[in-house]
Order: sequence, then C-alpha cells, then structure tokens
Amino acid sequence: MISAGVIARVMGASLFSIAVGAGAAGAAAGAPLSVEQAAATFGARPSVQHASLSPDGALLATIEPIGARGTQVRILDLTREDSRPVGILQASGSPERLSWCRWSGTRRLLCSIYGVFPLNDGQLSYASRLIAIDADGKRMQSLRLPGTKGNALGYRLFGGSVLDWNPGQDGHVLLLREFVPESTTGTRLAQVADGLGVDQVDTISMRTVSAIERPRPANTEFISDGQGHIRIRGIDPNRTSEGYASGITRYQHSGADGSNWRLLGDFDSRTGEGFNPYYVDPALNLAYGLRKLDGRYAAYSVSLDGQASEKLLLARPDVDVEGFVTIGRNSRVIGISYTTDKTEVEYIDPELKRLSKALSRGLPNLPLIHFQDSSQDERKLLLWAGSDVDPGRYYLLDREARGLTELAFSRAGTQNLSLATVRHITFDAADGTKIPAYLTLPPGSDGKGLPAIVMPHGGPSARDSWGFDWMVQFWANQGYAVLQPNFRGSSGYGDTWFQTNGFKSWNVAIGDVVDAGRWLIREGIADPRKLVVSGWSYGGYAALQSAAVEPDLFRAVIAIAPVTDLERLKGEWSGWSNYYLQKDFIGSGPHIEQGSPARQAGRIKAPVLMFHGTFDRNVNVGQSRLMSDRLRQAGKDGTLVVYEQLDHYLDDSEARKDMLVQSANFLQKALNAAP
Repeated sequence: MISAGVIARVMGASLFSIAVGAGAAGAAAGAPLSVEQAAATFGARPSVQHASLSPDGALLATIEPIGARGTQVRILDLTREDSRPVGILQASGSPERLSWCRWSGTRRLLCSIYGVFPLNDGQLSYASRLIAIDADGKRMQSLRLPGTKGNALGYRLFGGSVLDWNPGQDGHVLLLREFVPESTTGTRLAQVADGLGVDQVDTISMRTVSAIERPRPANTEFISDGQGHIRIRGIDPNRTSEGYASGITRYQHSGADGSNWRLLGDFDSRTGEGFNPYYVDPALNLAYGLRKLDGRYAAYSVSLDGQASEKLLLARPDVDVEGFVTIGRNSRVIGISYTTDKTEVEYIDPELKRLSKALSRGLPNLPLIHFQDSSQDERKLLLWAGSDVDPGRYYLLDREARGLTELAFSRAGTQNLSLATVRHITFDAADGTKIPAYLTLPPGSDGKGLPAIVMPHGGPSARDSWGFDWMVQFWANQGYAVLQPNFRGSSGYGDTWFQTNGFKSWNVAIGDVVDAGRWLIREGIADPRKLVVSGWSYGGYAALQSAAVEPDLFRAVIAIAPVTDLERLKGEWSGWSNYYLQKDFIGSGPHIEQGSPARQAGRIKAPVLMFHGTFDRNVNVGQSRLMSDRLRQAGKDGTLVVYEQLDHYLDDSEARKDMLVQSANFLQKALNAAP
C-alpha cells in the first residue's frame, strides 16, 4: 500500500527526524510464525515491483501485484496529502505481465507487457508488447509492430524498448524496434527491412514520427545521449548468414548531429576484452563504459571527438566494477558501482555525492540507497533504501522544500517481523583459498548445532550480495542457518576467480560449495545430521552436483529449476541467434558427462525435491523431468513438483507459498529420518 506523509526534512547537509511507519497489522515482532504463515509472508511477491516519477514530479506510477500472479499499475498524486492510489491498468499474469511503466510525457505512461508463449515448433519464447495510457486510465493505445502487411518470415517477439525518454517533445521517445521481413509473394506492400532499427514514436498516437536509424541485420545495439541523438551504434561484423551471433560487437560513434560515423572499437562478450560502452554524456562529449584492467572490469571514459582519448575513472584491486549509476529521464551518469561485501557507489557528481552522504546519516539503518528516478529538472528524486533486515522503502526527496516523504514499503507483510541479519564471512576451501560468503542465522539463535542450508546462487555468471533475500529469510525464520558462498566461477571478482565459468570449471565451483558445508560443520554452526544444499537455476544444478560429488555430506537436496544435463542444455538453444555462444560457454569434453547431475544420479544418497515451471524458457522443465526419471531408475528418493504455465522465476505468490511449505515439510521429514 502507498501512503504519503512527510517524515523527515533535509536541513543543509543533515537529515533528521526519520520515523518508521507502524506497518501492517500482523504478528508481533519476534513472534514465531508457523510454516504456513512464514511461507505466505515471504513467498508473497513484492508490494511494489516498479516505480516511476512523472517529469514534473507530481505523480508516482507503481506496478504492484494483484492476485497470485497478476500485476496492476496504480497512480498516486503526490501534490495532495489526502491522495490515494488509483488503479488504471491490469494484466492477469496468465501469461501476460507488466514488466515496467515509465512516463513518456507529463501525464502519459508507456508500459511493457511480456509473457512466455509456446511457438509453433514447440519451443518456448518470451514475447513483449508496448502500450501507452494516460494517467487517468484513458486513451490506451498499443504500438503496432513494424510491417504486418504480409506473411512474416520469422517470429515477431520483441515489442521494442526505449533508448531515449527525452528527444525534445513531450510524449515522444526514441524506440529500439525489430523489423522482421515478410514474404513478397502476391503483394508489393510486404516489409523487406530486416534487423534492429530506431524510430521516434509519438506515444499519444503510438505512430512513428520519423526513422532515426534504419534497420540492418547486423545491428546489435544503439546508445543515445539522452537528448534525442543516437551517438553510438554496435554491429556484429561476424554474424552468420543464418543469423547466429558471433559475440563480437563493433562500436561506432558519431557527432552530435548523427554524422561522421567513426570506429570506437570492438568488444568480445565471450572474453570481456575491449571497451564496452554504456552511456553517453553529451555535455562532456564522451562515452562511459567498462574495460578490463589486470583481469578485472574497470570504469573508463572515452572521448567522442575523434581522438578516442581514454581515461581511467575507477578500478578495484579486489572486485570488478559493475556499472554506472544514472539519474533521471536523460540517464545522466552520476556514479560508478561495485560490490565488495556490500554494494557501493563512487559518485562522480559532487552535489549528489554530498546528498548521498547526508541520506546515509539520516537513514543509518538503511545503508543501501539508490536513486530510482527523478523529475525532469532533478529537483524531486525518487529513492529506494533498504538493508538485510529491511526489504526496502521508497521515498520522495524534494530538494527545494528539503523534505523527505516515505511513499511505499517494498514488502508490506514483513514490516512487523524480526528479520535475520546477514553477515559477510570467508571460509577456507580445501586448497586454502578464502571463499567469500554470506551467513544468516535465525533471530535470537546462538548459532550452534542448527539445521543448516548451503545455498549456492544462480548464474553461474552471477554473485550474491548483502541485502534482503526472501528465501533466506524464510529459512532463518524457520530456524535454519543459511550460507551463501560466492564460489569460484562466480562473476564480480575478476578473471582468475571466474575460472572458465561454473560449467567448464564445475569441479572447482562445486568443490567450494561442498567446502561451505564442511565449514558449517567444522565451526559447530551446523548439526552434521541436518545439513542441506539448495539452489535455484545454476544453484539447483550446484545443489544436485554437490550431492553427487559428496553423497554422505548433505542429508537433503532442494533444486528449483535446475540444469541437470549440460549436453541437453546446449540443445535447448538450437535455432536461436545465441546458440553458438551458449554452446561455446557450456563447452564439450569429459565435463559434460562428469558434470551433469542426471548422469550421476546413481551416486546421490540424499532425498531430492525439485520444483519447475512448464513455461521456463531459461531452463526447460525437461531438465527436471530427466533428473526425476534418472533418480527413479537408480532407485533413489526423488520428487518433482511442476507448476503449469509458470516461467523460470515462479512469479506467483501462491506457487511460491506452496513451494516453501512443501520444502519445509520435506526437510522436516528428511532430517528427522537421517541417522
């Protein structure tokens, strides 16, 4: 729920009188929750999934859940203290969902709807479409896809994405669009354009005003300067005639008027080598991007004056630079982000650096502070602030009035609960390497002799970071210790740590996951009879493979949407443009047999519980069905729960509640039966 009320004031450089709202009615802080209560509370989707501030700062648009899997857009008038949010748009979630809504004009919203759909050949695909609607819910229009005069020679899956929200006229945007050629047989009206292009679109009429960049099959990317000009474009110079991507992007840049295109350089997504541009600063006439330095990503700027002068902005000796922090409708770069134990921002905008420090002093219990959006003049800022024990709150900061207003709580059901703190630790792997991880203990626990879960993250090109995690908090609430290792093979720590990725170097990655369990036992945190491994996606793969590698260590396994056969995973991308990239990433050789849990099912001793959605495009449900079959054939204890028409993320409150309840009951039975 959203409510408006001034709770703080910024006075000069200081912030004070921060009040915490009473929150939703429910269990008293610290009171134990039953499995059903905890599953309903932590399995519920966030109360606010997306938020956007209108150009004049007067209206807030939020995407919120409705029902188990639906979404709705609600509008709050920030100029009235008695305002209540008004719903203007809904999506059922079966299968269409709202992914984002932003203001294309002062009173006009542009929203993206997406869903997973089965194609004619039986494969699954995400598809998206754009719609526009006024703040009062009127004049809704959908964007017509390019062409549609003839029979398309391919699937029209991509509805478009906004490159520039500020091309100079209220309600207009620069839109990246996909053009699919059509059969010309029997017609002269068929579309022959092919590839990605850029149009200026009027979101009132949802018609194209002008073509900015013509489509070409080799186009892969465009970057705007935030003022209506495409300054950088990327092409794939080695794209095959069948449309397969090579992983190489050749970037070119232009002058402010779009002329005199010059080479900026090549970036290889397979190795991370080369300059990878993210944003353009029109005032300084430069591009911001990442390039590797000593095996880790670092932040650079490159001039767009034809000299390509490069300047190092930030490099870390321990972790990769992750990217850039922007503000407002122009995507103005204000800082550079990286994560050690917590995510940090090195601000390059002096004024916002001072403001960030003031906010940190005024919100000491909410150290994760992000600038989410702003008015056109940046005098009103939409902020999000959270921590490990606070899922996050949205605030409106009025820099003129020096007032801070709390607008929304990210997860209303958790407001009155005592949540578990998350601590960054390191443990020794078998070879002596220090492995970073996050340890969460149940509130009030002495941290000894507990049922415990090793929870590897997904990816594998990902990492865990400090903050609120709904699944970790569920298990902590139910009395479990949870350890989340950033095993070797995780991203964010540089090339040496990444190895050759978590599939090709599975033995190192899984070794670290196994050693996480051993550390919990060695430290006395885990009862060795009650040690569990659980994960989602690659984390599910790691859970299953760990149980195969060390069958006597873990007493139960929970795997959500897991990869179970690496060769099969490669085949799932056949026919898609990134097929050869995925095939190369997974690789070939002995690790396909040795590193596929389904091929090692006979080694697993612990009972296994798996969950999967039938509309999972990332990891096909066939992966879990194969694992289930192999476990049964080997005479092992395996259970598979399938959720119809849900994708990889199981973004359904009832399904997540069911998953958590079944998981808790499964562990209670499995761990009580363990010798």
